[in-house]
Formats: sequence, structure tokens, C-alpha cells
Amino acid sequence: MIDFELTEEQQMIRDSVGAFAREQIRPAARPADESGVIPAPLVAQAWQFGFVSGAIPEKFGGGGDSRSAVTGAIVAEELGFGDVSIAMHMLAPRLFAFPIVEMGTDDQRARYLKRFTGTEFVPATAAVMEPRFDFDLSALQVAATLDGGGFVLNGAKCYVPLAAESDSMLVYAATDAARGFAGVDGFIVARGAPGVTVSPREKNMGLKPLATYELTLENCRVGADARLGGDKGIDFSRLMSESRVALAAMGVGIMNAAFEYARDYAKERKAFGVPIATKQAIAFMLADMAIEIDAARLLVWEAAYKLDKGGDALKESYLAKNYVAQSALKVTDNGVQVLGGHGYIREHPVEMWLRNSRGFSAIDGIATV
Repeated sequence: MIDFELTEEQQMIRDSVGAFAREQIRPAARPADESGVIPAPLVAQAWQFGFVSGAIPEKFGGGGDSRSAVTGAIVAEELGFGDVSIAMHMLAPRLFAFPIVEMGTDDQRARYLKRFTGTEFVPATAAVMEPRFDFDLSALQVAATLDGGGFVLNGAKCYVPLAAESDSMLVYAATDAARGFAGVDGFIVARGAPGVTVSPREKNMGLKPLATYELTLENCRVGADARLGGDKGIDFSRLMSESRVALAAMGVGIMNAAFEYARDYAKERKAFGVPIATKQAIAFMLADMAIEIDAARLLVWEAAYKLDKGGDALKESYLAKNYVAQSALKVTDNGVQVLGGHGYIREHPVEMWLRNSRGFSAIDGIATV
């Protein structure tokens, strides 16, 4: 049985987060894109929603809510509708906290989770991507070598959000490359640990308000207790599936933003005395945009549903993210075309959304549901 109806709680979350995205995030998106700075009061306001603390168990000071990938995808889509860069910044602490909630040891949960249950935003992050053209999640080159009573990490990561602001981060490294995903572990690393170097902020084509950095690990030694999940390790495939669902959901949000903006513009803009929305070429373009959005959202929800059922969603999440990476470019480019010459100037946000959409084909592991 397939049911596309949201629960009453999910609909309430969608409405409240959607209103916040439209009324607070959207007006801040263009200034943030120009300045590269996300307003701290806006981040503090988002923190009050409990996007991180809500899923932390009550015994550690959190809300104790059960995690749902479908609900997480709904939140990610609505925040992405407001602005993807700001959404990724707001949700970055999930990259550190949620894997600990899901797969950490009791000691790791007790040590780290309480810091995310206060009233102030706490930056934290994870390092997944690596600076090489043949980057492959199943063949990480950052290596963790067992040495005595701990591990030694060597290699480089890139596109690590909030790395310069975060006291702690999860670094994913290969412990046995021959075993693919099964040979990847997460390690809790302090920003100032010996052997850890955070490079200057990266300069990107899009997602400009999101502060990302390259991370170099040179004989960085961590204790055995820094290994996420202890001797049991982690299910890296599941963590990356959760990440891809979040990224794809944010992509659906940006697609929907471009569609609504282009649709409203086409209804108001007149040519030869009639709205351009009545012109067949424009009407067909808008219809194609709407089709792509619905198709992408269904792929996201399918992957999220399978995660909620405890299944292996590697294929579904991969398809969703890849589809969104292509369709987001198509939809946002159509948005620029609907506006004609106005679409190319910075007075309208569609050119910003097109630049931001280009990033979905290049990024991985920097968000999670």
C-alpha cells in the first residue's frame, strides 16, 4: 500500500518550516549570496525549531523525538525553498550529532550530544568529500591506520562545511579499502588536534554563503574511543543514503522556488497586451518544470520511506540525488528563460538558484535527514 498523505504532525511541520523559509530565509538569501555571510540572528532563530536537538534522546537533554527520513526530507525541502546555502548551514550540526545518535557508543552519546541541546547554535560538521577528480564514496583515500591503542589519519578532505567554526567533526576514512563501504569508519576529531590543518575558505561558483573548507590530516592521531560506534563501527552506506536524501530534498526545494517565481512572473509580465503565461512556449516550459518537481519529490520520498522501514536505500537515494542533480539544473535554467533578459540580472533570484543548482552534481555527504 502506498499513501502519499502526510500525517497531521508532518503537515504542521511542513507549514511552520515553510512559513519560516518564505518569511525569514528568502529575504536574507540575496544579501547572504552577495556578502558570503549568513546572519547570526537568523541561524539562532532556526535553532529554536529543534532541527538538531529534537532527535536527541531525552536523557541527554534533547526532545527524544523519533527520527523519520520522510519528515527530515520535508524539512530539508522547505528550507531549500528558502535558500539551500542557509539551509545547509543551519543543518550542519546534524552531520556530527545524528550519526552519534544513530550509531555512536553510549560513551560517545553521553560525551557529545548534550552540547547540542542548549539554546544557542553549536557549529559541528563532517568531512566526507576528497579533492580529486575521481572521488568515489566507496573508495575513500583518506586512510585510518591502526597504531597501538588508536588510529592515525592521513589525507585530505574538501568542501567541509563550517570546519573553521566547529570544535569537533566526524572524519570518514578507509580502514580496509578492499571491503568498500564496509571498510569506512567515522572518527571524531577535534579541530585543533595535532596534524589537522583547516585551509582558507573555499571560493565557489554557487552556494556562496555556505562556508566550506579543505581539511588536511597529517599523521593525526586519535584514540580508539574516537572511532564512531567503537569496535562495532558504522553502516556508512546508510549514512550516505540519509545524506543523499537530504541533498535531493533541498534540490526539490530550489526547483519549486524557481517554478513558483517563474510562474508568478509569467502571469504578471505582459507582451502584446497579454500575460506571457498564455503563450504556448512559456506554458509548456512551466508544465515541464512542474512535472520534474513532482517526479523528483517522489524519488526522494521513496528513498526516505525505505530508510524509515530500515531497508537498504542505497539505490533509491542514489537515483534520487542523481535525478535532482540533473532536473534542478533544467528547472532553474527554465526559470531564467521564462524571465528572459530579466532572468540574467541579479535583480531576480533565478540566476542565483541556477548557480546553486549546479552544485548538486558535485557535492556529497554535506547534509543529512
